[in-house]
Amino acid sequence: MIRSYKGIYPKLEKSVYVDESAVLVGDITLGEDSSVWPLVAARGDVNYIQIGERTNIQDGSVLHLTRKSANNPEGYPLIIGDDVTVGHKVMLHGCKLGNRILVGMGAIVMDNAIVEDDVIIGGGALVPPNKKLESGYLYVGSPVKQARPLTDSELAFLKISALNYVELKDDYLAESDSAK
Repeated sequence: MIRSYKGIYPKLEKSVYVDESAVLVGDITLGEDSSVWPLVAARGDVNYIQIGERTNIQDGSVLHLTRKSANNPEGYPLIIGDDVTVGHKVMLHGCKLGNRILVGMGAIVMDNAIVEDDVIIGGGALVPPNKKLESGYLYVGSPVKQARPLTDSELAFLKISALNYVELKDDYLAESDSAK
């Protein structure tokens, strides 16, 4: 379900796949070759959501933002870079994720957290508000802690994971086209 909030509709590139059970509301932009899978809820109502290219938001994830206020005039939008894999049942709230990131299943990334490029966040991790995760590391735990540098194969996998989901969304789009 894709719908407006105060007259603003999500903006989707032609190559994007959004599952029919996902809910996208308001000021959301999805870049080329991105995908949003079953039961995702994304609300661009009190701020905006920007999702880069070749990024996948997997089943049951929740995307939201922080409203603008007197204490925080800009609020915190949700900004997700290119080639990001957001695992099943992840919660992202008013944070910024760079490029080539894997967010493990069930992780939570909170307001004003900043995740630099080339990071893996382990499943079930909690990234607290205002935390900055440095590029090139694995982070695990609740609250999250830097565990170790990523290996060369893990760094390569970040891009592979995103490309795997581009192929998968292309299969889904082809099947829906052939059903018409």
